[in-house]
Amino acid sequence: MKYNYEDYLQWDGNWELIEGIPFAMSPLPVPKHQLVASALNWVFVSALKKVACKKCKVYQPIDYKVNNQTVLAPDLLIVCKPINKKFLDFAPSLVVEILSPSTALRDRHTKFEIYEGEGIAYYLIVDIENEKIDIYSLQNGAYQLIKNSDAPFSFTFIDGCTITPNLEEVWDKE
Repeated sequence: MKYNYEDYLQWDGNWELIEGIPFAMSPLPVPKHQLVASALNWVFVSALKKVACKKCKVYQPIDYKVNNQTVLAPDLLIVCKPINKKFLDFAPSLVVEILSPSTALRDRHTKFEIYEGEGIAYYLIVDIENEKIDIYSLQNGAYQLIKNSDAPFSFTFIDGCTITPNLEEVWDKE
């Protein structure tokens, strides 16, 4: 049986829906995942404020309704247009997925293909075990691996808004 967005709205707990197939997003992420998610949020918010990029906003998991049978909740998104519904229904400018054992395959393949097909300019895959960030940039309709480290990288969004977040700050080096 295939499910749709109306079904999804009735479910308790955290779910994603991919091509009509539900995926439970539990158990909750491990502490290191949450620390990295929080640090990424801070790094991107700080970078946007530093260049006074007011149109772009950082969101932690919100519903991204790709279509009636696919609803995703990326770990972090940057959106550069107003969201006028209870969910995002257009492609964000950047998506981040933090790998966990239960989601790694889906993040690296299924979601990779969805985000690429939706035309999302940047896709970051964060490997907390190896403390590595893969940065993919959409070029000619396909993702190209630009960097696989936390070295400086500049992201360009709408209206010439360019940020260079300090991704090294994501890892707790103490």
